[in-house]
Amino acid sequence: MKREERLRDFRKAAALGLALGVLTMRAAALEPIPIAVLDFDYSDSSGEPADQTALHRERLDAFAARIRAALAGSGAYRVVVATCAAPPCSAKGHAPGELFAMARQAGAKLMLFGGLHKMSTLVQWGLVELVDVDENRLLDERHLSFRGDDDQAWRRAADYVAQKLIGQAGGKEPNP
Repeated sequence: MKREERLRDFRKAAALGLALGVLTMRAAALEPIPIAVLDFDYSDSSGEPADQTALHRERLDAFAARIRAALAGSGAYRVVVATCAAPPCSAKGHAPGELFAMARQAGAKLMLFGGLHKMSTLVQWGLVELVDVDENRLLDERHLSFRGDDDQAWRRAADYVAQKLIGQAGGKEPNP
């Protein structure tokens, strides 16, 4: 084989290797971020006479499920399940180190958790935190408030949280 042919073959191989490297790096950059969305805590100091514990538990579960579904559907996140020995798997019932370990074990890079509080018949507020479980670092903290205690109010609050996270990651917005 002549020197020119060997050089041309080498250039082709190098170009192919470079192209494959770029594609691999691009694919890695587009990989969804593994996130564990924990259960959320809830408290009610509204003083309402009716016991709404079961209803609030259902709405709280639906709140977390809606956030998980929106994040998974965005393409920006891959939702993983952190398994706790004693449910609910929330910040109130477990030490932070334990939650971080469970999220890491599930393959999460990020962990989302928080709680909601009903302060009156019409007003609820919450705190939602996003942490990097590898670096043990707070990445985002969202305070939210919403009016009402019906399914629609809870859905809107969940959509707000999900949309903010998806926007930060550059994913596609969910269609509520």
